Amino acid sequence: MWRDIWFLVTRTLKKTFCKRSTLILYFGLPIVGILASVLLYGSQGTTELRVGIVNEDAGQQIAADTIGFVQSLDHVKMVNVTLSDLKDQLAASKLDSGLIIHSGYSESVLSGSPGHIAIESVKGAQVTAYMKSMLYGYIDNVSAMGKIAGGDSAKFQALYDQYRSADLKLTSESVNDTATTKDMSYQSIGFLLLFMMTSAVGLSELILKNRENRTYFRVLSSPINARTYVTANIIMNLIVMVAQIVVALFFMRVVFNLDPGIPMGEMLILLALFALVSVSISLVIVAFSKSSGMAGALQNLIVTPTCLLSGCFFPISIMPAVLRRIADFLPQSWVLQSIEKLQSGESLGSIWFNLSILFAFAVVFFLIATYKFGRNNDTRNFV
Repeated sequence: MWRDIWFLVTRTLKKTFCKRSTLILYFGLPIVGILASVLLYGSQGTTELRVGIVNEDAGQQIAADTIGFVQSLDHVKMVNVTLSDLKDQLAASKLDSGLIIHSGYSESVLSGSPGHIAIESVKGAQVTAYMKSMLYGYIDNVSAMGKIAGGDSAKFQALYDQYRSADLKLTSESVNDTATTKDMSYQSIGFLLLFMMTSAVGLSELILKNRENRTYFRVLSSPINARTYVTANIIMNLIVMVAQIVVALFFMRVVFNLDPGIPMGEMLILLALFALVSVSISLVIVAFSKSSGMAGALQNLIVTPTCLLSGCFFPISIMPAVLRRIADFLPQSWVLQSIEKLQSGESLGSIWFNLSILFAFAVVFFLIATYKFGRNNDTRNFV
């Protein structure tokens, strides 16, 4: 029996992958998915905030120091403009934000009631929040000195000089931001799940195509029976799935240098379990199809929508709560949830429940396919 199975597996693999186009289809598309994730998230780097400065309180030290503080902020580029030019450049999107220091600003800070300062932008809080939080903290510190001084300019100047020359200094050190890399890896796996399911259906569909071209019946006229034929298809399918996973992980880690934050061995085990689920789903599709065309239609109705709802194309967190509840009944969602947990530091053993759910999906779909195959009147037919 095993000799017959191995014969069918090797024969089908040679016949299927004798064309370069097939190799590109099964192994090139997952690489394209990784590349798409790199381009998608790689373009979301830190951008520079362009700020126009209007200083109508010229000649005042506090106003000058405030401008200097803004200029010292990271990722901020300052441009001195007039009030009319500021409005024109904000409207033309040449500037992201504008800082207007009106006359009397320094005196208001000195009195402990800061005012005569405004931040303008046509892009909303997404570009002003960072500068506001930093600038207002600085102004609050200086105005607090003004309250303590109580209008005594000499006392304020002493406090202010001590504040500027304080021994306590803030030092910063750059570290590698792994969040973007993890997002790239997560989305790459999402695309891989789609291609794995598509490939599984395509390989299981060979059963239908061989029936249509009469190859299936010629095989069954030999000592090989139907059970051996299906078993060979399952094993061949799993071999291709595992090869897809290995190639995708190799390109992700070595070629694109993406560290998903998960040991490759754990990732391989998780994806291999999903490969088993993909094959079981593909057999259900074949079992309920009367032709290869019907199998292709069922694939379009099942694979792509479920991948969409599971978060394979974009983070599931942006979906409504109702759709997130639906995703809990989809195997792709459990794989992606497992990846998130592993990326957060959990071990493979700690996500045993997720792995059990995936295995249960595979068992249920295999049982459904077996039942449907067994209900056929002609035991020589699968549909």
